[in-house]
Amino acid sequence: MGKTTLDYAKQLDENDELANYRKEFYLLENVIYMDGNSLGLLSRKAEQTLQDLLNAWKKLGIDGWTEGDNPWFYLSEKVGHMMAPLVGGLSEEVIATGSTTTNLHQLVATFYQPSGTKTKILADELNFPSDIYALKSQLVTKGLNPREHLIQVTSRDGRYLDEEDIIAAMTDDVALIVLPAVLYRSGQILNMKKLTAAANERGIPIGFDLCHSIGAIEHHLHDWGVDFAFWCTYKHLNGGPGAVGGLFIHKKHFGIAPGLAGWFGSNKQSQFDMDHTMEPATHAGAYQIGTPHVLSLAPVIGSLAYFQEIGIAKIRQKSLQLTAYFLELVKRELADYQFTIGNPVDDTRGAHILLEHEEAARICKALKVAGVIPDFRTPNGIRLAPVALYNSFEDVWQTVQILKTIMDEKSYEQFENKRGVVA
Repeated sequence: MGKTTLDYAKQLDENDELANYRKEFYLLENVIYMDGNSLGLLSRKAEQTLQDLLNAWKKLGIDGWTEGDNPWFYLSEKVGHMMAPLVGGLSEEVIATGSTTTNLHQLVATFYQPSGTKTKILADELNFPSDIYALKSQLVTKGLNPREHLIQVTSRDGRYLDEEDIIAAMTDDVALIVLPAVLYRSGQILNMKKLTAAANERGIPIGFDLCHSIGAIEHHLHDWGVDFAFWCTYKHLNGGPGAVGGLFIHKKHFGIAPGLAGWFGSNKQSQFDMDHTMEPATHAGAYQIGTPHVLSLAPVIGSLAYFQEIGIAKIRQKSLQLTAYFLELVKRELADYQFTIGNPVDDTRGAHILLEHEEAARICKALKVAGVIPDFRTPNGIRLAPVALYNSFEDVWQTVQILKTIMDEKSYEQFENKRGVVA
């Protein structure tokens, strides 16, 4: 049975031990969804936990803060406990709070302590723009010029980062390092263990953006000695649009005052004493700022239940199988259409693939009309994410066949080669 046949894809699905979880998600009608690395689909458990917390509000009113199945006052800690295994953190090292960028602001405000000639922040040129905006903003608040004090390690090829280049940039004037765990365009996984060891040797705090890695790959942040990390929950964690994010603080830093103080970072036993001198929590909860967004946390509880049932190791294993099959079909079926594979072909890739093509924006529009939801990334990238929990091997096969038909018929030519307002 040839690998390019539909029967082969169906056989892979028959042998997939996670195949039954597909039924737990609300798949879009007559659509192959390949954009779970931007927004994961709604699951039945996420829908149920959202409904449960709505009902608690309906039936309990303000008593929902301390009563019911999921008291709101302790909700951030509960969700942090559920997320901890996904990042390799102790339960007290993880808290559900804020958003990716607000959490980054909090962490930089805490860990960036410029002194003397040690004033620079080390980042990279391939990171998601929001992280760079936040780093520049933090420098400005310190009265420092980002052009002089933000180092962005360059890529040798525009796709990947070389860890040796990053380590070489860990010079004596660097006060903080912030890097992505998985590059959002190419899907390259950085060697976090190696980079953290190098930073620790030099006494430089290091943190990682896990937006494209949490729920997709395994992490061991505590054991690696990572100082901090931050992430969203609406991509591979399927928490819903605008779902509450999360952060990790290594236990060795407990007791350090958060850079941005807020009421919900208080010790819960004394929070309602209303004292104007803050007594912070003695764990990652100290880094909360405002009141938990209860209804935006609710679906995350249900979604994380699947990760608890399955374990991230099995999810990662299927993800690698899906993307390997995808890449094999691309090589066999799309070799004549000027596509370039822009992601690592070995196991250093995350959970999506990147196809580069000069007509990428038009091709993405044609895919969507043909029933495949892709993701365009400027200037020429088509991201396609077969998600382990709800995509099948047949989805992958069908996507490649549809893409091949689009290229054969040149149906993409009816569209403008320009991204939409939201890409």
